[in-house]
Amino acid sequence: MKVSIRGIGLLASGLVGWDAGREVLAGIRPYRPGAVPDPEAELLPPNERRRSSDCVRWAMQVAQEAIGRSGLDPREVPTVFASSGGEMGVFDKLCRALCLPDRMISPTLFHQSVHNTAAGYWGIATAGQQSSTALSCYDDSFAAGLLEAATVVCVEQRPVLLVAYDLVVPEPLSQSRPITEGFAVALVLTPPSDGSSPVMRVHLETTHTGETAGLEDPELERVRQDNPAARSLLLLSAVAAGGGRTVGFSLSDSQQLIVDLEPCRI
Repeated sequence: MKVSIRGIGLLASGLVGWDAGREVLAGIRPYRPGAVPDPEAELLPPNERRRSSDCVRWAMQVAQEAIGRSGLDPREVPTVFASSGGEMGVFDKLCRALCLPDRMISPTLFHQSVHNTAAGYWGIATAGQQSSTALSCYDDSFAAGLLEAATVVCVEQRPVLLVAYDLVVPEPLSQSRPITEGFAVALVLTPPSDGSSPVMRVHLETTHTGETAGLEDPELERVRQDNPAARSLLLLSAVAAGGGRTVGFSLSDSQQLIVDLEPCRI
């Protein structure tokens, strides 16, 4: 499958926005972790923004950055949302509420607990009525989302917005699923064109070798290993460096998603 990357959104410690993140990933300036400002998620109506969870606001922030860079109408773009754990913060609050004597559950928390919460809020924010998929594949969630999005682009010959995100898992859940830093990324994928957008070829291989080599910067590699959504850093680093690279993502125990990125400028 051959697709173009028309827009990128990024939010993580030391990588706030694609412009800043690209400079770090290209080696123009060093990686310096720092506090992540609260996502503005400006597309959300005020009432929905107040009710939304942290996961939703992180996903909205990168989605609106990517779609803004693409110049496309968000109402006309199908979406794929990929997250390893989804609303783990909400899940923690629900579990704590169930441990109390009255076992009272907040209706707001209940409606936020499903895995497609971010996708639903995106639909509200954009008034979009296109198809939407929300999926999870543990540590391989970004690769599964990328495969799904690229497939829709090639089959339907239309743009697709891919959003991958995972936030910090609170105690005691973190003892079983340790994620210590939030990370969110969004890609607008389109059929290839004659423009300047990066182009990549995506295919599956049967293998037991796992991912390609990690990132050279040990701090960035730590971020990549810490968060399933941050597995995308392999692809983002290749784009920032100008392409001409091949990266591989583990996808289940016996497959690898291979991405051949052509030389590019973005």
